[in-house]
Order: sequence, then C-alpha cells, then structure tokens
Amino acid sequence: MTDITNAYQPRRVSPPGGTLQDVLDERGMAQNELAERTGLSTKAINEIVKGKMAITPGTALKFERALGMAAEFWLAREQHYQEWLARQRAQEELAGAVDWVRTIPLRALVAHGFVRECKSKVEQVGELFRFFGVASRGAWEEVYASPQAAFRRSRAFECDVGATAAWLRVGELQAQSIKADAYRADRFRQILKEAVGMTRKPFGRVAGQLKESCASAGVAVVYVLEIKGCRASGVTRWLSPTKALIQLSDRYKSEDHFWFTFFHEAGHILLHRKKDVFIEGGGTDTEQEREADRFAQELLIPSSEYAKLRGRAGAGLTSTAVQGFAAEVGVAPGIVVGRLQHDKLLRFDRLNDLKARLELPVVSQAAATR
Repeated sequence: MTDITNAYQPRRVSPPGGTLQDVLDERGMAQNELAERTGLSTKAINEIVKGKMAITPGTALKFERALGMAAEFWLAREQHYQEWLARQRAQEELAGAVDWVRTIPLRALVAHGFVRECKSKVEQVGELFRFFGVASRGAWEEVYASPQAAFRRSRAFECDVGATAAWLRVGELQAQSIKADAYRADRFRQILKEAVGMTRKPFGRVAGQLKESCASAGVAVVYVLEIKGCRASGVTRWLSPTKALIQLSDRYKSEDHFWFTFFHEAGHILLHRKKDVFIEGGGTDTEQEREADRFAQELLIPSSEYAKLRGRAGAGLTSTAVQGFAAEVGVAPGIVVGRLQHDKLLRFDRLNDLKARLELPVVSQAAATR
C-alpha cells in the first residue's frame, strides 16, 4: 500500500498553459496562428494559456498534430495540474476544520496507536479524516454524529459526540478483521442459549469463544475500552445485510452489567430493523429498548424461575441462597444480584462481592486491522 502521508507534494504546479506558451515562444508562433492550425478559437487558446480552460483529450490530439508533441504529454500535464488544484482545495477544507480536532479525543487515539500525532494542525485534521474513513467534516457529521441523535436525546444522558464517534470507529476497525459467516437468526439464538452458561466462567476464559461463536452466526462481537467522554456501554448496528456488529465497553467495570448489555444488544439484532442503530448508555427509554431489556432478562433469568426468587426477597436473599439460585438457572451469581438490585429487591450495597470485575482485552490499531 502506498504511504500517502509521506508522498511528495509540490508547493506549486504551473498550469499546462504555461508550457504551451513556452513552446509557442520558442517557435515564434503567435496564439492566433496556433488557433488557425488547430481549428480552435484564439480565445480558447488564450484561456488555456492562462489556465482558465482545461486541455481535453480532443484538444491534446490537436496539439499533437499541430505541434508534434504527444497528446499523452499534454494530458499528463493537465492531470498533474488538476490534481494539484484539487489538493489545494482539500487543504483549504482541512484548514477550515482545525477547530473540529478539539472535539476528538486525540490523546487517547494516539496512545493506542490508532492515529499518529502530527506537527501541523491541518495535517492532524487529515490524519483524523483517514482514521474515520471520511473525506470531510460534513461527511464525518453525517456518518458519526447523526446516528447519535437518539442517543443524545435523553436529558439524563450527556455524551461527548467526538469521543463516542472515536469509540464507534475503533469498533468498526476491529469488526473489519473478523471473518463472519452470513447471518443466521436460528444459529444466533442457539449461541445465545449457550452464552448464558459462559457467564459463570471468568470472562477472560470465554471472551474469545464468545467472539468465535457469534461470528459463525454472522455477528461480529468486539470489545473496546471506554474512551473518556463516551458513556456508551454497547452499540448494535448492521455493517452489511449479512453481518451485524455488537460492540461492548468496560464502562461499568463489572461482568453483570457487561453480560446484560451483550444480551440486550443481541435482542436488538433479533427483534429490530437492520437499518437502526442502537447506542446504549442509560436514560433512553423507548419501546425498542424495553423489548431488548425484556429479551435479555428472560434469557438470563426466566420469569418463571425469577418469580420464585422474588418470593424470598428480604432476609431470605443471603449470599448462599443467591449462589444456589444462580447455579440452578445456570448464570453467574453477580447477574442475579444485579437483577435484584435493579428491581429494588436488594439494596445496592448488598452482595456486591458476588459480582466479578470486568477486564477487557486491550486491542491496538495494529491488532484491530490485522
């Protein structure tokens, strides 16, 4: 792959019309004479000389016949000049987006090797555009800011759009390296049933297994460390009609939150439209979110079994009792504690020792795009 960041870019490229005038001067030929020999108007020749009119393939062929200089030469000069003009315009666009860099968590991205730190502010804009895979600030807003609209709608939830966009992009890069089979809902449902049992094991031992299993059903699962300012715990979206993405963070630092988010996101994949993007972080209350919540709750702790546990709320909810119930239904004890606390059947300061701390594997840019 060509390293475009180190490619030589001249500060100034003269228009091909300048070369044309030099040729005419050497031959003692006036512009009106060239016009007669080529069948072009004197005005057209003059505008080409001044760089106001481009040399077309047809014009290049006429110059070849009249001046004996290959059409390819004139077309190459024109192409080189037009490319330079385009880069100049692009540089102006980059300069206009320098203030945008302040909205992006540059230090975090540099620290993890996703972007390089540039000496020039304008160059840094270009580096970030390449990271996000966009050509302009407007394109970035369309791709990364617009899907966050519903996420930001909650008054109880304030997120940093730039940090969330960076977190989403890191997930995209990781997902690109995951080879997934075409999506199959039946296969994914079966994997989710198996994943319930994985919750009872240390996450480090099943993290890879979970990714491989889901990939066999067309779902790429990626783990991305929380980026300061991004308060998302998970996101669901479709990368293609046959490949879905579940992206998870370590925002809450405990496995009960992590697993519930995973099954919640899985619910979105199975229950909702492929064109929707779901970014989870708290505060957003829609019917789709409630449906995903119910899906996760029922899969982790069936309502028929949970009803039995609710009857023992209060003094009967000892550590031993919770661990015994968790073993019966086949989930981690911390998930049971989290559900009871969420339903206000258990104080938030009780039985937290049954919750395992979450440790996500760290993925660098090199690993993400390998």
